[in-house]
Amino acid sequence: MGSEILHFMRRAAHDARTTSTSTSPASLDAHLLAALEWIERAHDRTGRQGVSYGYSLRGGWKPPYRETSGYIVSTLFRAADALHQPRYHERAVEIARWLVSVQNTDGSISNPKYGERGIVFDTGQVLFGLVRAHQRTGDDVFLQAGVRAARWLVDVADEQGRWTRSEHLDTPHVYNARTAWALVLLDQIAPDPRNEEVARANLDWARDDQTPAGFFRHAAFVAGDVPYTHNLSYTTCGLQESGWLLGDDRYVEAGRRCAVAARNLLADDGFLPGQIDADGRSTVRYACLTGNAQFAVVWAKWFDLTGDPAWRDASERSLRYVMRHQDLDDREPGIRGAIAGSFPIWGRYAPMSFPNWATKFFIDAALLQRAWSRVDA
Repeated sequence: MGSEILHFMRRAAHDARTTSTSTSPASLDAHLLAALEWIERAHDRTGRQGVSYGYSLRGGWKPPYRETSGYIVSTLFRAADALHQPRYHERAVEIARWLVSVQNTDGSISNPKYGERGIVFDTGQVLFGLVRAHQRTGDDVFLQAGVRAARWLVDVADEQGRWTRSEHLDTPHVYNARTAWALVLLDQIAPDPRNEEVARANLDWARDDQTPAGFFRHAAFVAGDVPYTHNLSYTTCGLQESGWLLGDDRYVEAGRRCAVAARNLLADDGFLPGQIDADGRSTVRYACLTGNAQFAVVWAKWFDLTGDPAWRDASERSLRYVMRHQDLDDREPGIRGAIAGSFPIWGRYAPMSFPNWATKFFIDAALLQRAWSRVDA
């Protein structure tokens, strides 16, 4: 208990020091490498199986987390290419093999915290890693596992093709647009008409759920709650990425509308309110750093597509805000280089913790922005 209090006091002091916009982050590469080192430590903590859920001020390192380990595989492959570091590739393959070993016989992925029943979103996020691992290694074990996961996702859809069951808290979520994206990716290497049919059913639902303000009615973890920017960016990314792959401008435009709406709420210093309701309103005073990093990815993709400097400016402002709250010097390995769920650390999203996916999305955004600096040079 004493060490937990000490960690909290030190982190609270850090957050108090970094509230000022005058705090300047180090170079993008310094922050990127620190984040990657943290991901490596989170992988090592599990015996190099999956990636630890993250580090908590109320208990230290957590067990491996299947869902997010899945899409961390993709991030590590990208980092291996961009930084010419084979060890990231090796880790990605190790994680993918572990994911195959924990896949249920029906093809689904479960969260042991809630039992052995498969969960749609978790299965979809692991599907990303399986597809990428097959593409990068040519090993059919990953393709076969991916096909089993896709078959389960298709089979559990309801009569309309939507994922309204086998979900977290038994609540349908439009952020499963991101799961639809994974299904579309798989379909490109293992075609099955049912894959696209189910993916489109869920993308159509997300479009129908979008309000005139550009946000969504059913994007929160819990029905009736105001969604986090984490949920909103999942939905946005799933729509636009699926639209680009399918050549369907309806999904692309739905993603763009939310991207614009969120950009309009971004403060000059990069602060984005951690929760935004369906009408584009927010009363919270904390940032979901995870969502900041994810929207930095969304906006970076739009800059790469259009060359519009407004997108680049938003992405860079958002990521600089996250960088100001990333501690590169803390002597605790679970904190150093990690991205907290919220700023301040006691914010409502993943309070008092450093979830692995926050750091994963930070790395994704940093890699995209790093490519710009190479072009600018």
